[in-house]
Amino acid sequence: MTNDGPVISVDEPAFEERVIEASHRAPVVVDFWAGWCQPCLILGPVLERLAKEYAGRFTLAKVDVDANPGLAARFGIRGIPAVKAFRDGAVAAEFVGVQPDEMIRRFLDGLAPSEADELVAEARHAASPEEAEAGYREALAIDRSNVGAAAGLARLLLDRGDTDEARSVLGSVPPEDGVRPLLAEVELREAAGDPGELAEAARVALSGDHRHALERLLAMVPEGDRRGDEARRLMLRVFDLLGDDAPLTREFRGRLATALF
Repeated sequence: MTNDGPVISVDEPAFEERVIEASHRAPVVVDFWAGWCQPCLILGPVLERLAKEYAGRFTLAKVDVDANPGLAARFGIRGIPAVKAFRDGAVAAEFVGVQPDEMIRRFLDGLAPSEADELVAEARHAASPEEAEAGYREALAIDRSNVGAAAGLARLLLDRGDTDEARSVLGSVPPEDGVRPLLAEVELREAAGDPGELAEAARVALSGDHRHALERLLAMVPEGDRRGDEARRLMLRVFDLLGDDAPLTREFRGRLATALF
């Protein structure tokens, strides 16, 4: 994990920063491998050679599945070598097993940023929210399903209180990891506009006091009526806001299961 350049070794604690976050700047190709796997020892050097040849167009991240079983489980690794390419925080392409050079080159060439991707990258570094919004909208005009553009525009819209358009923008793209928290925020904002305890719990969640909000919602779940169902739904939205790996998500998923069953 200490090495830099086109080829790096990554462990579980560093994965979020060096793969997920880094993939918003440039593609990261992850090679899930193990020292005992003979095909891995064939494919690995090919990927490393190509990473150097492509000179910065992507980073190759090596993940030893024996040393990082949590990552193998998280990404459903059942056979190795398994190669997954990340862009904008999500898996964009993948293959399993040793492949010919020509196929691997096509795989890598397909990771090159599109015109919409380049506009998104520029928008993220724009000098003002207005310039960023214009860039995201231009990217979406080219590619309506561009996740980075939709997420960036939705964030700006939510920051200025335009929940309806944010929902519309997010509805045009798959609910990937980078989009789920924004969709959750949309639903919590909509719920917060209603009267009653559910709305108050939603407002508490939006204020950042997630534990207090989850405690209040959990207390309503066992009622078994419409309010209980809505409390459960809002708990799931808070989980989306926090992420699957957040300690509060893991704690309250268990407590929710106990309350339901």
